[in-house]
Amino acid sequence: MSTNPSISSPQRERAAERRGLWLGLLGVAVFALTTPMTRLAVGPLEAPQLPPLFVTAGRAAGAALLSLIFLQLTRAAWPTRAERGALLLSAAGTVLGFPLCLAMALREVPSMHASVITGLLPLCTAAVGAWHLRQRPSRGFWICALAGAALVLGFAGLKGGGRVSAADGWLLLAMLCGAVGYVAGARLSASRPPEQVICWVLVISLPLTLPAALWSWPPEPRAVSAAAWAGFAYVTVFSMWLGFFAWYRGLALGGLVRVSQVQMLQPFLALLAAVPLLGEPLQADTLVFALAVMACVGIGRTMPVGRTPPRVLAVPSSLNRSEPEGRA
Repeated sequence: MSTNPSISSPQRERAAERRGLWLGLLGVAVFALTTPMTRLAVGPLEAPQLPPLFVTAGRAAGAALLSLIFLQLTRAAWPTRAERGALLLSAAGTVLGFPLCLAMALREVPSMHASVITGLLPLCTAAVGAWHLRQRPSRGFWICALAGAALVLGFAGLKGGGRVSAADGWLLLAMLCGAVGYVAGARLSASRPPEQVICWVLVISLPLTLPAALWSWPPEPRAVSAAAWAGFAYVTVFSMWLGFFAWYRGLALGGLVRVSQVQMLQPFLALLAAVPLLGEPLQADTLVFALAVMACVGIGRTMPVGRTPPRVLAVPSSLNRSEPEGRA
């Protein structure tokens, strides 16, 4: 592809970073509805809807079927041996760990409560990414990370009557799973189109997610509300599939540590969405804690992070030719 000689390399890098930030923001807007839509799908303990395991496995299996169609239409190359480890790690984090832990927690706590806890995800992603890329964030970055963690744990203790509940443990585990999955996906996005990354992650998970979805199928599907099925449809098509198209491309263009921080807007957007979707009241203390966590993330984003050459998977020669060796 030809480039404009009048545009300098730094200008192209800044343009790519801006595009990456906007794509990351688009992905965050899609992901922001995941928490309230998952709450709709599973329902509260007093009025349960779809089983958490079915929501986890069913959304992944449904998105995998869409991915098979996409990979066939785009004639995508099969994953190489070097990519398989990162694919499995991404699947463990984003397909299984994050949605299952989130669904388990949302049976016990409101969507707004979960949204505040998920405010830690940007810092978790940046921290895991910095470790994986062998970067050395500044002391200020880690101070912000610890301050954000303290705020989240303080909020969980406040809402739990002075103790952290099991649901908060599920949410914190979800944050770790999501961060690991995002970093693995971003690494893969350096060696193949980002849209193919999430598709292959979902496809390789299909032998596990499809049987699990069939096994956990609700015993009385007609008794499940239309709103619950609508929430399930959203997390299948958007949260588990299309949202990652924008998110992984944004991480690839703008840099993982930097673009991951636009997720600081996700809790706020999720809080706002929970009001019309779930009828949950927006309490003052919830809003204050959410803004405080986002402030920690925002300040942490400005702290220097030592740069080292990223660890990128080797691009197979077949991807550099017009006719790859393997096709989906």
